[in-house]
Amino acid sequence: MQVHARDKVYVVPLGGLGEIGKNMMVIRYQNDALIIDAGLSFPDEEMLGIDIVIPDISYITEENLTIQGIILTHCHEDHVGGLPYLLQQVKAPVYGTRLTLGMIRGKLAEFGIGDEADLIELVTRQPVRIGPFSVECFRVNHSTADCVGLAIRTPVGLIVHTGDFKFDHTPVDGRVSDFQKLADLGGSGVLLLMSDSTNADRPGFTPSEKVVGDTFDAIFSDHKGRILVTSFASNVPRLQQVINAAVRYKRKVGVVGRSMEYVVEVATDLGYLEAPPDTIVNMDELKRLDESRAVILTTGSQGEPMSALARIAAGDHRRVEIRKGDLVIIAASPVPGNEKMVSRTIDNLFRRGAKVIYEPESLVHVSGHASREELKLMLNLVRPRFFLPVHGEYRHMVHHGDLAVDLGIPGENVVIGENGIIMELARESCRVVGRAPIGNVLVDGLGVGDVGSVVLRDRKLLAQDGIVVAVIAIDKDEGFLSAGPDIISRGFIYVKEAEPLIEEAKNELRALLEESFGKGRPDWGVIKSDTKDFLGRYFFDKTGRRPMILPVIVEA
Repeated sequence: MQVHARDKVYVVPLGGLGEIGKNMMVIRYQNDALIIDAGLSFPDEEMLGIDIVIPDISYITEENLTIQGIILTHCHEDHVGGLPYLLQQVKAPVYGTRLTLGMIRGKLAEFGIGDEADLIELVTRQPVRIGPFSVECFRVNHSTADCVGLAIRTPVGLIVHTGDFKFDHTPVDGRVSDFQKLADLGGSGVLLLMSDSTNADRPGFTPSEKVVGDTFDAIFSDHKGRILVTSFASNVPRLQQVINAAVRYKRKVGVVGRSMEYVVEVATDLGYLEAPPDTIVNMDELKRLDESRAVILTTGSQGEPMSALARIAAGDHRRVEIRKGDLVIIAASPVPGNEKMVSRTIDNLFRRGAKVIYEPESLVHVSGHASREELKLMLNLVRPRFFLPVHGEYRHMVHHGDLAVDLGIPGENVVIGENGIIMELARESCRVVGRAPIGNVLVDGLGVGDVGSVVLRDRKLLAQDGIVVAVIAIDKDEGFLSAGPDIISRGFIYVKEAEPLIEEAKNELRALLEESFGKGRPDWGVIKSDTKDFLGRYFFDKTGRRPMILPVIVEA
């Protein structure tokens, strides 16, 4: 690949920097571009009614880029959950490993684009030409199977993207990270490394997934009753270890929850999940077994209100009921923001007589992300000229940048960026030259991007102080106040307590409106504005609350 002095490559993160989730990275050469991952994140407490959040791709559409390919590093939702929405606006082939593509097929089918999608399987150590780029994936370990990092050869040099990773020397599937490939890449000269920063503030090494298997083994050997295990459905190695423990102690496994059922089916069909015949059985068969021989795999590790485990804990699941003596293992840590929902589920399980293992020190969960010593090893193997920490909150990226400097990378070669930076990369330089438009695209039901800050503000106002509707009737012919105003409130104040207050407000508002009508036929806009201003001041003075005021004018 011939290099010219005028050649520049631009690296533009649209999500995943300064936050956990919503991962999306654009690598651009002239008008051609690659997209790495297309993730989602979950709404925070201020985003009332919002289902998910996806990246803003205005930079791609406004620049009219030709997307040569979308490359997926693994099958977690924070890396692939936004793909169906992206493919509705961008037509490009999608590259991923076998399991990753298997997982997204069902998701794309739900959106009616499964048959249209061009899905191309990536095989480790086999380079693929994608437009002006050559892309080679290499194996890394994480909290699902078939995860890869990327070596991207561009017209200005080699870019390495780790994806989410840790160095697990005893992975469940026996496939360790490709240390040799990383060393070879480092020896050939890496211009830019983009590396996972999620655990950059954690010292030492992240424990192996095998530790969880040892914990399962001890729990299964000791407990004589029924065992329920919940985890992220996509954590195939974790599911494999539950099955291994069940087989070892002569138990059968039932699966509950739509996403868990889908993952078990796909991973089994593709050979990533192995179980002896008749180990995984339907729930009707499992119910007929003695409790000492039953294991249930279920969704709901994050306490989601409609998940299987939350409904089981609340006593309204149609197929599973908690019995005294059941043991529930929550083999996942709460995603930030989900702590209250998880705690509620745990409390409900205890109320129904179950024993619950959920504490981090119980070793029923380990992280899938590299801690500081592993991050150092990645940096030393790859030995990049320039370094961009990715995938983490801002403090994580700062810690990661400090690690790189400690290992000898010049401070001026380390970029602590945020979503939207446009980083210009040349053979001899790396600098931020601008900003792309970024933001959160909010998905609410079938609506994508149609809920903005104004709607969220109104929802927050409604949730906090309620709504007051003032109905005003105007004579159609003469234009005078013919009836009302009538005032209706919801979520503002208890109706019986509000009667004197509402009655006084109606009388004072009527006097105000009659004064306006006495000066001539006022404009409807003026009536609405005066009504909102008066009732807003009146109710705040009387109650200290600011309900949403909605004037409704009808002609009679």
